[in-house]
Amino acid sequence: MFATNMDSARDVVGVPSTVLIPMRFVWPYGGRSVFFSGSFVRRWSELIPMTPVEGCPTVFQAVYSVTPGYHQYKFFVDGEWRHDEHQSYVSGEYGLVNILLATDPNLFHPNVTSEMTSGPNYMEEDTEAFKRLVRITDGTLTDVVLRISEADLQSSRHCISVFLSTHTTYELLPESGKVVALDVDLPVKQAFHILHEQGIPLAPLWDFSNGHFVGVLSALDFILILRELGNHGSNLTEEELETHTIAAWKEGKAYLNGQIDEHGRAVPRQLVHAGPYDNMKDVVLKILQNGVATVPIIHSSSEDGSFPQLLHLASLSGVCRYFRHSSSSLPILQAPICAINVGTWVPEIGETNCRPLATLRPSASLSAALNLLVQAQVSSIPIVDDNNSLLDIYCRSDITALAKDRAYAHINLNEMTIQQALQLGQDSFSPFEPRGQRCQMCLRSDSLHKVMERLANPGVRRLVIVEAGSKRVEGIVSLSDVFKFLLG
Repeated sequence: MFATNMDSARDVVGVPSTVLIPMRFVWPYGGRSVFFSGSFVRRWSELIPMTPVEGCPTVFQAVYSVTPGYHQYKFFVDGEWRHDEHQSYVSGEYGLVNILLATDPNLFHPNVTSEMTSGPNYMEEDTEAFKRLVRITDGTLTDVVLRISEADLQSSRHCISVFLSTHTTYELLPESGKVVALDVDLPVKQAFHILHEQGIPLAPLWDFSNGHFVGVLSALDFILILRELGNHGSNLTEEELETHTIAAWKEGKAYLNGQIDEHGRAVPRQLVHAGPYDNMKDVVLKILQNGVATVPIIHSSSEDGSFPQLLHLASLSGVCRYFRHSSSSLPILQAPICAINVGTWVPEIGETNCRPLATLRPSASLSAALNLLVQAQVSSIPIVDDNNSLLDIYCRSDITALAKDRAYAHINLNEMTIQQALQLGQDSFSPFEPRGQRCQMCLRSDSLHKVMERLANPGVRRLVIVEAGSKRVEGIVSLSDVFKFLLG
């Protein structure tokens, strides 16, 4: 089944209308009461209030999510309609209006990162630190942040590169632990349940016929499987997942991705792995360059690689835990994340050539979330309310919750909402309340070292950058973002 009718699955489905792009609107010219409206606010029929930046009472701001496309907007200051002459504007039906273009996130392809599963909660009311970030000069908002020189930047990167190059992956191995591997002849359904029951987002694959590890099965595979089955227009059945092995899916996936040889045979992607004596820098580069979440550490005492032993799954989180204390004094780690080129941020009005950050409402369909995860090549989507405040986050690994009570056999991806999908595995929690084990947060004023401390916690793969107090989403920073910056 997976190897047939793949042409229809290759067609890229457009990003659904429920995809929202958060945009920051700023009015830096003072006023007693400031609002804005636009073509995206019920066609100019509603005023959105703006609030003063704490410590900067003449600068008003608001974050509002818009759909991809061209929009017009205008400010309502002390009862008078005004536009910002320092931003792009045109003459329209409502006089002079500012304009913006919200870019479709499906046009951008950030590297895939691994799933967030657990960890303690970190949300601080760091308003004093935020006050220190800004000052007013001639009525405009200006960043006042710690910046490092190019020499310090390159020196810090060199130190980190040398450190990682002189330590091996053997040093990442825990004193005790377990690694789950799956046989490629297992039915997909059984593998689905194992990942859910073990609480893991992925597992290496063992091929008994040739005695080697041949790949990895991840939550992304199950997303692709569910979307492929859903394309046939019927609810999913256990039989469809029961009768297809992991090997059959991997072959079908190779056809889906156009990985075929000159004879038209599927050529599955080669396993990205490392040995225990490879250096940490090489492992980090393998993760970043191949867009994978982990690299299996495999050892064989035979020259031909027979009888391989799976020792560990190396990840950026493990590397981060290992060297974070050894490099805490480096200048590069003292800068706040808003002052360096790391992560994905809500674009400022008028800002171009930036990677957009997409969010979804809890009422959006599960199908919309899965499409966005696959097409925009991201591993998580912030779930926000009407004020763009963070409620929850939907990650690729959340798809394994559908194994609970065989939910995948009873749902329609287009009818189930994100809220319902998240509720499946979280019955003991309020469905949209930031929790320590899900919504990992930080502030724009946090130093890179502080961010790394949080990312080093087991299971944490990304932090959502929020505004102090309101928890409005300002950006997202992942482990892969951090290591790409550190290694230049």
